[in-house]
Amino acid sequence: MRPLSDFSSLTVVRGFLHSLVAVLLVLACVRAVTTGADGPAVVAVCAVFTAVYAAAGLRPLDVTSRRGAVTWLAALGAVWLALLILTPDAIWVAFPLFVLQLYLLPARWGVAAVALTTALAIGGFGWHQHALTSGMILGPLLGATVSVIGVLGYQALHRESERRRRLLDELTATRAELAAAERSAGVLAERERLAREIHDTVAQGLSSIQLLLRAAQRALATGAPGAAGHIERARQAAADNLAEARRFVRDWSPPILEGRSLPDALDTLCATTADESGLLVNLHVSGTPFPLPTTAETTLWRVAQSALANVVRHAEAGTAEVTLSYMDTEVALDVVDDGVGFDPGAQPAPGTRQDGAGYGLAAMRARARAAGGDLVVESAPGRGTAVAVTLPCRGNTDGVEAVAG
Repeated sequence: MRPLSDFSSLTVVRGFLHSLVAVLLVLACVRAVTTGADGPAVVAVCAVFTAVYAAAGLRPLDVTSRRGAVTWLAALGAVWLALLILTPDAIWVAFPLFVLQLYLLPARWGVAAVALTTALAIGGFGWHQHALTSGMILGPLLGATVSVIGVLGYQALHRESERRRRLLDELTATRAELAAAERSAGVLAERERLAREIHDTVAQGLSSIQLLLRAAQRALATGAPGAAGHIERARQAAADNLAEARRFVRDWSPPILEGRSLPDALDTLCATTADESGLLVNLHVSGTPFPLPTTAETTLWRVAQSALANVVRHAEAGTAEVTLSYMDTEVALDVVDDGVGFDPGAQPAPGTRQDGAGYGLAAMRARARAAGGDLVVESAPGRGTAVAVTLPCRGNTDGVEAVAG
């Protein structure tokens, strides 16, 4: 059931219905008074009809229950029937009754109420005219048919409109949830990127400085020469990593890649690692080098930097081999050491180790994925470790092309 006040969403329709009832009642009163036929009685019944109608038709009276709607419509119909007995002009009041019955009652009940009202209207008008013609029958029938089609059609449109409104609300809510999820994913991705960049810049630099200062400390303790050289290299490492941190804040490429090729930058990285750690590091370049996008060069250099840092800190190796391979459809970087190795499947999740380490391999994999490539780690206890990253590329008319992404 619906309260008549629901017409508030259709102000024009509600106003038209109220106006129609008022005009028809005034017309019945005027005709009754001017013709002198039961004028006072007609006016009195019209006043009662107006009072009953106003009880729920003008105020937002709750007739949402079936009993409330039936009671109100029955009272309104009884008053209308009394008016129909007094004057044939009451037949026209049946038309707004059709709308009310169809709107407030379930479809089956509404149609039955309209049929009963139509029959009473035809019978009452024929009783007043002492005859029953086809016009007396067709007029109320056509009015009832139009009312049924109009009101039921409106209700179907209203249901469809409500369905679309609910769908729109759900879509709006879904879009809000999606936007929130995207923001959350963006925050997590940015956190991952920050962790990766900090690991590859600040953490790697501090690790190198720590190694150099330890070497200087040992030299000073034993009186061996070279302490000043270790300190100077630590100072230079601090300066270089400060520049890297600043570039990281601006999201630029590593300073070592500015104005030089990737093989040259890797050669410098291998020489620096060997000088700082005493590890023998060799660089091999396979194929014909060609320019790569900044993202690809940064990815390969960062992976090499992180892999060599892991070799120095964890592998206890004597030799590390770095191989950069330029091929027709891909570019590959391999870092292989002869150290103690480990079980890749037994490694704890990043950040779960007591020393807070463990981000290296995860950061390398994330970098490779972000550049559209893949990273593979092969190792076993006592058999060394191999880290391989592969990025896709495609050939061009000159025989070289940049890495995709």
